[in-house]
Amino acid sequence: MTEILFYHLTSQPLARALPTLLEKCLERQWKVVVQATGEERVAALDAALWTYADDSFLPHGAGADGADEPVWLTVTDANPNGAAVRVLVDGAPPPALEGYQRALVLFDGADPDALDAARAQWKALKAAGHDLTYWRQDDDGRWRRQA
Repeated sequence: MTEILFYHLTSQPLARALPTLLEKCLERQWKVVVQATGEERVAALDAALWTYADDSFLPHGAGADGADEPVWLTVTDANPNGAAVRVLVDGAPPPALEGYQRALVLFDGADPDALDAARAQWKALKAAGHDLTYWRQDDDGRWRRQA
């Protein structure tokens, strides 16, 4: 069964928190698919991953040009790069998670709708028998396990 980690963003926006999590996945040699709910968000994340740090680079792509990259940004439930990790942002609905080692659900703690969506996802995934953990950012942007 896929291990699912919920990440409650409180001190950094998604565009700042996501690159750190992606770097950790790539350090473990895991390919990643990041699923958003709209093409505008995919374009914004694509731009953010090119510019998030002056001294590092995250190999990634979006749409048809990114299917061979270690990190692929999409709005679909496809997995063309054979990813071991699925990242869901903006309340993106989880696809079938069989075959993934991990799924990460990132949500904005300042957005009541995002909180409600994350709670609903938590309940549905828990009921499906998945192993869930809940992480929350501290004031320095570090992740602390809460449950």
